Amino acid sequence: MNVKIYDTTLRDGNQAIGIGLSLRDKLEVAQKLDSLGVHYIEGGWPNPTNEIDTRFYPEVAKLNLKAKISAFGSTKRPGTAIEEDPFITDIVNSSASVATIFGKSWDLHVTDVIRCSLEENLSMIHESVRFLKARKDEVIYDAEHFFDGYLNNPDYAISSLLAAQEAGADCIVLCDTNGGLLPGDFRRIFLDVKNRITTPLGLHLHNDTGCAEANSIYGVELGAVHVQGTINGLGERCGNANLCTIIPALQLKLGIPLISEMQMASLTETAIYVADIANTSFNIRAPYVGEAAFSHKAGAHVDGVRKVRRAFEHIHPEEVGNKRNFVISDQAGSGTILEKLKDIRPDLDKKDPIVQNLLGRIKQMESDGYHFETADGSFQLIVHEELGDFAKPFTIKGFRVIEEKIGDNPPTSEATIKVIDGDHEVHTAAEGDGPVDALSNALYKAVGSIYPVMKDVTLEDFKVRVLEGSQGTAAKVRVLIESSDGFERWGTIGVSTNIIEASWIALLDSIKYKLLKEKMKEKNGL
Repeated sequence: MNVKIYDTTLRDGNQAIGIGLSLRDKLEVAQKLDSLGVHYIEGGWPNPTNEIDTRFYPEVAKLNLKAKISAFGSTKRPGTAIEEDPFITDIVNSSASVATIFGKSWDLHVTDVIRCSLEENLSMIHESVRFLKARKDEVIYDAEHFFDGYLNNPDYAISSLLAAQEAGADCIVLCDTNGGLLPGDFRRIFLDVKNRITTPLGLHLHNDTGCAEANSIYGVELGAVHVQGTINGLGERCGNANLCTIIPALQLKLGIPLISEMQMASLTETAIYVADIANTSFNIRAPYVGEAAFSHKAGAHVDGVRKVRRAFEHIHPEEVGNKRNFVISDQAGSGTILEKLKDIRPDLDKKDPIVQNLLGRIKQMESDGYHFETADGSFQLIVHEELGDFAKPFTIKGFRVIEEKIGDNPPTSEATIKVIDGDHEVHTAAEGDGPVDALSNALYKAVGSIYPVMKDVTLEDFKVRVLEGSQGTAAKVRVLIESSDGFERWGTIGVSTNIIEASWIALLDSIKYKLLKEKMKEKNGL
């Protein structure tokens, strides 16, 4: 069975409350999705009012991804000539090889939302699909609100699909846009559509009843060959169908090949990566990829899983890149960390005291709120410090950050810092857009005067997440920083109840990692 995974994290996922991906965010996530092996990546809706989505397509084309890139949009507007319709023109002008357009299947939307006749809507669907089919490699038709439309007027809902089919759509996607569909109605409706439509069928389901993943998986069993969803189920209201649940369920449970074993083993990392980029809290109880998915407390479960793992685990956690965790034991799973260690010191055995010390340290830091999936710079520093081959390159004697606001004038931020390197002491100050920016400028300025290689390092991204909101302004925060020297990008992390201190920790790690890289180059004669 040839099933394709269509990811809409960058478009539908980006419509979730509190999420606003930048162009750089979108391009980085697209690369991660491509590495995971999804077949389609929907970048957004290109149009003059959405600069980020419009710019995404020419930029992503430069990355030469394996996944097919799809541009999203609508059927043409009522009363508009197809050649002059801006929705259609924007899709055609994008560099995407695939066009995905939505049209109305619910007669209520036709008469009360876009306010045209039922016949004109069918003509709009047919004309839009046919026009794009002549100009793109592939056209996917999303039947918006299809299931609600079917429940209200099944004959008209089916006629909307027939219009797309007759125009040459490569796939017709049945959408539960309101997310209210239960499995019983889903099965009945899907089977009726399958008996009346010959075009390959896909699914785009929202999760307002908590059934999006179950219905998506069930739909594939019933004959769907195309599944749309998002990483971590991001999306409007209660979210979209979660691909982090659907992909392993289809491949590991139903035996439907989707991605390679190596790609499947990167699923957990991908889920955490996207959550960090989107600056959302990661669901530790998420199926397959959540931290709690393979965690066991003391008692019968721990004893049982040690004897026969499959007695208490439905799959091996390593298959999806997760790890087993005995919550109150010193035998917590360490597969991911050990795999990373192999790249640094392949000769190390897991019983080596260095490895045990490192695992203990990482475990403690993770319990304090650290996550290293997008902070490999910080992880590398910890490893090399434990190995004893990287000493502290300089000492910070102290720093001060001053915030001042006078009257109605904008606030000013200034940071001063003292850095000691041997007998050399640097005392410098810098201003910035806010206290963290001022501190960053002062730190890079001071260290740069000692280590000229720092002049090429720039701060590319800065994210803050509150880890425990119930503590109010005293809550612990996690700061993630992404830096670049023009050749490589790396992430570092800091955690504290003080946002300045958390930022400081991450900033220091960023600088130390750059110096570690330079030392490794010298060691390897590069």
